[in-house]
Amino acid sequence: MAHENTNTMTADLALERLKNGNSLYLKSMTGNGDISLKKRSDTCKNGQQPYAIIITCSDSRVIPESIFSAGIGDLFVIRVAGNVMDDHQIGSVEYAVSHLGVKLVVVMGHDHCGAVDAAMNHDPDGHIKFITDEIRMAIGNETDEVKACCLNARHSASIIEKSLVIHREEEQGLRVVSALYRLEDGRVEFNI
Repeated sequence: MAHENTNTMTADLALERLKNGNSLYLKSMTGNGDISLKKRSDTCKNGQQPYAIIITCSDSRVIPESIFSAGIGDLFVIRVAGNVMDDHQIGSVEYAVSHLGVKLVVVMGHDHCGAVDAAMNHDPDGHIKFITDEIRMAIGNETDEVKACCLNARHSASIIEKSLVIHREEEQGLRVVSALYRLEDGRVEFNI
């Protein structure tokens, strides 16, 4: 069932809104996004219109809605350990782009990432190995943890860009960028 795409925010405006939200977050002691009953009721009745897709790690210290001072319905967040991409995550991105009209996709890694550390320094087994194998492919022989986190985020962004739906939407103003979240001070660096 096709959904009418009514989101009109450009990728540049969405990126500026994320940057402004992160600046506000750096100065805040409590959350800033709209989580009011009115907002909950409105998004329930009228649907969601997120202005950005954020693919990030499942790490409990990384909270995209807080990091970008966003509220209910503002961000389409996809979380998976190590912010790695597979068909499920790509399908979620394609949905948000084609059905919700989102024009900005951000793959946001973070420093001190346990999944990146596991890929660099350990040999896990079980299903974790699927994650660390993907990260190893992304980072190669990199030994600097922060550089490895950046390489991993860029790798996931490049996987998204290869999607046929995403490739087609790039002609309509869609942007895919990578970013790094700094755990210690909360700063987000874009286009790493």
